[in-house]
Amino acid sequence: MTLHLFNTLGRQKQEFKPIKKSKVGLYTCGPTVYDYAHIGNLRSFVFEDILKRVLQYNNYKVNHVMNITDVGHLVSDNDEGEDKMEKGSRRTGKTAWEIANFYTLSFKKDLVDLNIISPTTLCKATDHIKEQIALIKKLEKKDFTYQTPDGIYFDTSKLRDYGKLADLRHQDLRAGYRVDMGGKRNTSDFALWKFSPKFEKRQMEWESPWGVGFPGWHIECSAMSVKYLGQPFDIHCGGIDHVPVHHTNEIAQSEAATGKPMANYWLHNEFLNLENAKMSKSDGNFITLLTLTEKGYSPLAYRYFLLQSHYRKQTIFSFEALDSAQKGLEHLYASARNIDKKSKASKETKEIFLNFINNDLDIPGALAFVWEKIKEKKIDLKTLLKFDEVFGLKIKENLKETKIKISDDAEKIKKERDTARTNKDWKKSDELRAKLESMGYKVEDTKEGTKISK
Repeated sequence: MTLHLFNTLGRQKQEFKPIKKSKVGLYTCGPTVYDYAHIGNLRSFVFEDILKRVLQYNNYKVNHVMNITDVGHLVSDNDEGEDKMEKGSRRTGKTAWEIANFYTLSFKKDLVDLNIISPTTLCKATDHIKEQIALIKKLEKKDFTYQTPDGIYFDTSKLRDYGKLADLRHQDLRAGYRVDMGGKRNTSDFALWKFSPKFEKRQMEWESPWGVGFPGWHIECSAMSVKYLGQPFDIHCGGIDHVPVHHTNEIAQSEAATGKPMANYWLHNEFLNLENAKMSKSDGNFITLLTLTEKGYSPLAYRYFLLQSHYRKQTIFSFEALDSAQKGLEHLYASARNIDKKSKASKETKEIFLNFINNDLDIPGALAFVWEKIKEKKIDLKTLLKFDEVFGLKIKENLKETKIKISDDAEKIKKERDTARTNKDWKKSDELRAKLESMGYKVEDTKEGTKISK
């Protein structure tokens, strides 16, 4: 089966046809490194990793470029407020450069912990100021720009199909429509270059043909994607929130500058929400991967949790759901260890798995199908490990059960609990479970008795 992906640009599922045979140029929007990435942000990077793994499973060589936004992203997507890096600097007392370095390293650790394959190129906005200025100059020569008291802006009225990605012409969803016009000509116009405030020295600012300042948020992705992938390239990804503003403006400036499409396929993942609210750094309402690991969860349990929902479906996060995911992952590892050596996957099994993943990354369907084959004893270890090249759950690394040292006190309580369960003294059994859990152990009831682990 050929690979089909839902293209936001056409708002339909389309057969994937790369520009160059067997090669894919992939650009994914990276983090703004003024704070820790929260688990909602990380959903995007897991989705993009799955996409890359599916492409590789289909024998494509993927050239993956991801940006690091370390300047220019204002606290409002509509060119209002201060730069997020300057805000992070004020919050922590560190320089903007120290902030960027610290949270970039933290993000890289998150990628490793979630078993996300590193991008081919990870590029920082601050390393590509020259390229961004050159692109703005190109737009200026083509008369797509104008100057206001606070910066250089892109005139969206001069681009006939502005907003095509978000279908802005057919809905009341205009980039910047709630913003004070200020010196802007149109509500949807956006900053390409912002001037440094008068009488104030910014930590991150550069000389330009228009004066001292810093680039707008959107221009970095256009400048860096064309540098490393050319234009057009195959696939551009990001969160669904990027559609009406960031990706819409990327397309506008890239296509105005070159007269060519920016990318052929645009893929976006939906939000991950908390039970009662949207996860948001600006509201201080977010959970990090570190939060989960400190509570005793494996980062791969969070990955497993995400694999159970389609990337285009909004997902609610809860610790109860994560508990279930952690148990499911451990059960998968145990099942892999115990696969009958006589079991063998049929050619049809491999084809059905491929059909799932090639149907717009139906990973929940593929995962459920694999569980079905495990229960039927119709899958061999080699095939399961091959399928895990897509899941990225590190099954191979967990084929040997990790031995943990249990204290003498815990071992004694464990035996007491087994006795209580044998005697059907459920009250005492529950009390002893609670005691073990308070000591930092996880308790699982099995046919062989109480099993405890860290």
